[in-house]
Amino acid sequence: MDFELDDTQQEWKEKARAFGEAVVKPVVDEVEREGKFSTDLWIKLKEEGLAAVPIPAEYGGAGADHISYVNVIEELSKVSASLGGGLSVHTTLCTQTILTFGNEEQKKKYLPPLASGDVIGAFALTEAQAGTDAAAMESTAVLDGDEYVLNGAKYFITHATIAGVFIIIVITDKEKGTKGMSAFIVDGETPGLKIGKIFDKMGIRSVEHAEIIMEDCRVPKENLLGNEGDGFKIAMITLDSGRIGIASQALGIAQASLEASIQYAKERVQFGKPIAALQAIQWMIADMTVKVDSARWLTYHAASLEDKGARFSKEAAMAKLAASAAAVEVSRMAIQVHGGYGYMTDLPIERYYRDAKITEIYEGTSEVQRMVISRSVLR
Repeated sequence: MDFELDDTQQEWKEKARAFGEAVVKPVVDEVEREGKFSTDLWIKLKEEGLAAVPIPAEYGGAGADHISYVNVIEELSKVSASLGGGLSVHTTLCTQTILTFGNEEQKKKYLPPLASGDVIGAFALTEAQAGTDAAAMESTAVLDGDEYVLNGAKYFITHATIAGVFIIIVITDKEKGTKGMSAFIVDGETPGLKIGKIFDKMGIRSVEHAEIIMEDCRVPKENLLGNEGDGFKIAMITLDSGRIGIASQALGIAQASLEASIQYAKERVQFGKPIAALQAIQWMIADMTVKVDSARWLTYHAASLEDKGARFSKEAAMAKLAASAAAVEVSRMAIQVHGGYGYMTDLPIERYYRDAKITEIYEGTSEVQRMVISRSVLR
């Protein structure tokens, strides 16, 4: 299978690369140190037309395919994993979820402002005691007349502090387990929806993660996404697609680490010659290249299946597992290639390493990906 980019896909890749180099790179270290979402960067990103690459034009998106989209996420993540990952959550976990599961009224209401980037989207599934075990969630929704009343709390929610639209998964029938979960579209300014703890993190520091608290949060009945009991199914299908986005984020981190290592190895002179002449460095560069390219083809393959409308749960899990492992290992090796300089904050290498680890955890840990893959091939 040939994954050579066509002209349109290459244009999206170059557009994101140019934006990352010209707009994001000069300020990324500053916004990472501040540890806060950069409204200025987001405004420039949406003005560049990058807020909804795979969303159909009829709803305000660019109407591009998912190969183009993963290249946009990769190129942005090469410069800022925070921005690349945050865009993935906004586009895939929120905007695309409404596109996939919403009725026409919901699509017309919510997709245009999300697609334009005027409103930022978030997705809320995880709870303090319900991470991998989503069935352990305790947040509830009870129908009261024409409204559902939501109560509970969600943890580690990307964009919680600035989101205008949330997709929130809660329990509507405790007796039914995962079949008693339902999904809701919740406006960010809904009374009773509050921000709790804002989490301090090791990496991806300029995309904020926080707790959201629902205290008698009243949501119109028409904001139910799908039917009652569809929440778990919606969450799992959404996460399949989201894993391709995280694989792309991880791929960007790994590619940036590889490119920096190649350049440094050619420039750094020790023992009278560039360290690229040393076999130990050559072998590290070779191993890094294999990991990056392997992750890329798995990610492209998963994205191509999504474009075709085929099943891609296993392939998305494979892409995320391989790309996240590549991000962690290649960024670690990049520090080794750079030696002491790689450990210092003067260079972005140590940031790549800190950013990489989360890709093995969120939207399903690496262990979960292995469960998905093994169940698929052993059934």
